[in-house]
Amino acid sequence: MTKQERATFVINTLKELYPEIPIPLDHKDAYTLLIAVLLSAQCTDVRVNQITPLLFAKADNPYDMVKLSVEEIKEIIKPCGLSPMKSKGIYGLSQILIEEHNGEVPQSFEALERLPAVGHKTASVVMSQAFGVPAFPVDTHIHRLMYRWNLTNGKNVQQTEKDAKAIFPRELWNELHLQIIWYGREYSPARGWDLEKDIITRTIGRKDVLASYYKKTSR
Repeated sequence: MTKQERATFVINTLKELYPEIPIPLDHKDAYTLLIAVLLSAQCTDVRVNQITPLLFAKADNPYDMVKLSVEEIKEIIKPCGLSPMKSKGIYGLSQILIEEHNGEVPQSFEALERLPAVGHKTASVVMSQAFGVPAFPVDTHIHRLMYRWNLTNGKNVQQTEKDAKAIFPRELWNELHLQIIWYGREYSPARGWDLEKDIITRTIGRKDVLASYYKKTSR
């Protein structure tokens, strides 16, 4: 298959598997999504969805968030990990939203990435899921699968994002990045990988990836 044929196979297979695409992180608006995505760094979505209701019961907007202390925020979000950095980020970005954006989450990559603890991936998730702007946030699942499917060289997430945007139609970016995440979790995980269930990799996967899998499973 050519690269474009592989990409088309991915699009069609994912559309069949995920005709309706659930959003992994629970939220009600752009602000709560921003906070949830920030908390998800090196933490599972399941854990984040357990913690955000506790935090949002006290503060689900920047005005209420700055009424809490950094220490109070840290205690609530501690199970998500990296709580010292994340709590300072949440408090700091909430202050900036009030002072510079009338309490609203800005609708631009540049403004979002200037907020404390907000990187390009977090900004991309907010832009795509909250505002419907085409973006292709790359997490560990997408980075792994794009390499397995021979759609990127896998050097870094920046290159993977660039390759994904080049090969997939722009109008599909927002749904595709979510579909790939769900597929990676269900069919092509880093650990406990069963190639028999992973129809996409089995069909279009890199030769070295397939050879490595069969070598491990034949031992």
